[in-house]
Amino acid sequence: MKHVAIIMGGYSSEYQISLKSGQVVYDTLDRNVFTPYRIHILKSKWVYVDDHNIETSINKDDFSVFIGERKIVFDVVFNAIHGAPGENGQIQAYLKLLCIPHTSCEMYQAALTYNKRDCLSVLKAYGVQTAKSYYINYGDEIHKDDIINALGLPCFVKANKAGSSYGVSKVYQKEDLDAALDTAFREDDEVIIEEFLDGVEVSVGVITYQGVVKVLPITEIVSENDFFDYEAKYEGKSQEITPARISEQETKLVSELAKKIYKILGLKGFSRSEFIFKNGAPHFLEINTVPGLTKESILPQQAAEAGITLAELFKSAIDEVLSL
Repeated sequence: MKHVAIIMGGYSSEYQISLKSGQVVYDTLDRNVFTPYRIHILKSKWVYVDDHNIETSINKDDFSVFIGERKIVFDVVFNAIHGAPGENGQIQAYLKLLCIPHTSCEMYQAALTYNKRDCLSVLKAYGVQTAKSYYINYGDEIHKDDIINALGLPCFVKANKAGSSYGVSKVYQKEDLDAALDTAFREDDEVIIEEFLDGVEVSVGVITYQGVVKVLPITEIVSENDFFDYEAKYEGKSQEITPARISEQETKLVSELAKKIYKILGLKGFSRSEFIFKNGAPHFLEINTVPGLTKESILPQQAAEAGITLAELFKSAIDEVLSL
């Protein structure tokens, strides 16, 4: 029986979503094969939480925990932390030093994909089409006319390193840029501003499943709000249509591109990448290497459409890293 630490929480605004994702994994894992443990990794504490919600501190020296008189050393970590430190490479580096296998991508890949600017720069070199963008660091002088001349209006102002649409605003007028930048800078000290692409938005899950890189059925995003923001993602303010209502040719194009990006970036485990079609061509927006696993999340919907249960999905992710 393998001891599985399901890490959840994190240090970012996404911690509550992560706790929900982690709980889904905990509830789903087959107790005949795995012994799962809920591990809350928060700024204030790293703790094991039992079924009575009693907390026991984790020993960070070797990532172990005493349950009664018994010391538990984990065979594998299931990473369900969205944002820092689970999606930006920090936890991956820590676990690598301890030689503990985990279900997410490696340290460098996590750091690269979590940084929207750097990820776009790498992928552009491979011919991946993206929105035009403009970068600002905290403390830089803001040249609003330059931004608008480069990107037009409306445009999107985004925190460079954040997820779940935290720190994102859609800006229609020059006068609204300051407020949008303030919102983004509350999440990160780097901001990316992108042109608005008017087209069908799709989300593509690419995973390693039973040893094979697999593209899941594509989801079309139709937000009731102005864009696919937090409410749309997690509070039912969107339609997530799987499979997407796009042509066979568009399906082929975006599936091949998503798989190509997964391989270019050297990913493993789960991923979910976002695209918008412009003039028939998929334009890459961003990629998540620890996508949501809640009941409302897209990747579980896509797996279900592919005939993969959550138990099968999670078991495959654990089996994959234990076989390396």
